[in-house]
Amino acid sequence: MRGPAGSTGRTLTRHGRKYRGVRLASSLTENAPRAAPKLPAKPSTRYTSVTHAEDTTSISAGVKALLDRSNAYILPVYARPPFVLSHGKGAYVWDTEGRRYLDFSAGIAVNALGHADQGVANVLASEAATLLHTSNAYHHKWAGKLAELLVTLTQREGGLGWEGGSTHSSSSGSSGAKVFFSNSGTEANEGALKIARKLGKARWAAATGKEWDDPSCDKHEIVCFESAFHGRSMGALSVTTNAKYQKPFTPLIPGIRVGKLNAADDLERLVGEKTCAVIVEPIQGEGGIHPAEVKWLQALRKKCDEVGAVLIYDEIQCGLYRTGDLWAHSTLPVDAHPDIVTMAKPLANGYPIGAVLMRDHVAETMTAGTHGTTFGGSPLACALGYYVLSRVSERPFVANIAETSAYLHDRLSQLPGWFPDILQPGVRGRGLILGLGFRDGTHPAKLVGMARERGVLLLTAGADAVRLVPSLNIGQAEVDVAVDVIESCLGHGVA
Repeated sequence: MRGPAGSTGRTLTRHGRKYRGVRLASSLTENAPRAAPKLPAKPSTRYTSVTHAEDTTSISAGVKALLDRSNAYILPVYARPPFVLSHGKGAYVWDTEGRRYLDFSAGIAVNALGHADQGVANVLASEAATLLHTSNAYHHKWAGKLAELLVTLTQREGGLGWEGGSTHSSSSGSSGAKVFFSNSGTEANEGALKIARKLGKARWAAATGKEWDDPSCDKHEIVCFESAFHGRSMGALSVTTNAKYQKPFTPLIPGIRVGKLNAADDLERLVGEKTCAVIVEPIQGEGGIHPAEVKWLQALRKKCDEVGAVLIYDEIQCGLYRTGDLWAHSTLPVDAHPDIVTMAKPLANGYPIGAVLMRDHVAETMTAGTHGTTFGGSPLACALGYYVLSRVSERPFVANIAETSAYLHDRLSQLPGWFPDILQPGVRGRGLILGLGFRDGTHPAKLVGMARERGVLLLTAGADAVRLVPSLNIGQAEVDVAVDVIESCLGHGVA
């Protein structure tokens, strides 16, 4: 089986499939374990000086002209620093003034393979020249391939009710799960909520003997949790309980109930016979890098089963190997698994694509015409998704994530001890979705700004955290630069 038409380079086999145009870095093909790198004995002070100034006097006439054009024509919904990016390579980007930045934000956890990956470029060019768009009125070969890969990887790695190493016979024509492709994570969540509401009506009808569209049907409530972020469209925004995001656009959709993450006592009150869906992030990303506890997820799963509610895991930021496993829930007991998983960000390394992965018994409620999209699941998006997911799921690649994330975690773990008056104890998250909690809520944004002025791009998260979500193929050298800059800023100016 060939890779995307027209791609170049040597052929490699992944999961029994052959690809062209794939070249793994030598560091990712080394199978022998390496000795753990030595940690520094004290905080770095190498980056105390500003090297990437952002004050008004440092902005050139050319950059000012570009910024003025954006201000004149683009809706002002983004607060962006005063420079213009021109190109990238690997973990780095450059601005139009030639200044290089280490990108530890990865397009908000999107660029799994970094910038300007040659294999991605090959697939993009070849598929764009072959079959760019068909709409979903017709079949094309890539959607089925990517859907199959998502399902079989989930069976192999664990998730959605399967323990790792599972298989599922498709001799009956069923794979055990189904996929719907969208254009974004927000749209994936919208699709998941719609599916859950439709299934809720069907379950209510089966229980009462009435028709699903009877006006008395009350199984439509959706449960979500504080500090969650599920998107900005009206449905997804309704379960994103942040007043800053919600208030200007009220009234939102009705029937939303809000609880606290990891509060087991809340579940009896929250989840009842009227509940059709519960949506939760196994690790909250935008909300501050807060993991859901395993026992709490098990209790949530049990409660959903009791009342016939669909359990949705939003793994848009924490899924697809961001934690070091395929899903953040892959290694959890199966009684902590969801009915639906939503995904997007890294799936095509920056090209827009999202997906809803659901168990067969959930998918059965959806028939022709009940949901759809014009652009979702295009040949180009799915070819890129198939290529990227095949790359990042390779064992050497996953091993590199484990090795690098362990080193990053170890380095970050030293900081609360060195800066106890600034940082909260511990490091939040796992894998390559990590956060530092701050005692003063004004400090995260200040650190992000200071780091950027020293050539490192970071993100805030929630009300009190700095978030580190770099590309999944970074190495020790990039970790050292990023943490050295953070240490230099913490020691010289954040507080």
